[in-house]
Amino acid sequence: MSNQELIDLLNQDLANEFAAIIQYTTYAAKVTGPFRPELSQFLLAEVADEQGHAKFLADKILVLGGEPTTQAASVAPASTNKAMLEAVLEAENRAIIGYTQRAEQAAALGHKALSLDLEDMIRDETRHSEEISKILNGWNL
Repeated sequence: MSNQELIDLLNQDLANEFAAIIQYTTYAAKVTGPFRPELSQFLLAEVADEQGHAKFLADKILVLGGEPTTQAASVAPASTNKAMLEAVLEAENRAIIGYTQRAEQAAALGHKALSLDLEDMIRDETRHSEEISKILNGWNL
């Protein structure tokens, strides 16, 4: 793997973080039902973490000599609260896989600090995934 290939993959990760910001924000507006206030706040609370990840990735892409993307990946459509949470869970799990690969790739290229920072992002995304899984556990709507 080359440095440029790592930059390209980090830009894909950045596009996914932009999509996560859009996804959480849009879904927070769309939730319905008796637990709307709590679910909306839960979703909006995740935006700050995703923004932090996006800022980190953009900075690292620049440090590595690349140009950060300004395009978001696509956001899965969802029309029910459960479908929204399932889409968010899927996105979080994809992020965990991607960041795990990226940490290994960065380490292989000698970017130890980047690898460690990506491990922190894996921790964040894992916590998000676990919390969403707990909400979905036993959901019967």
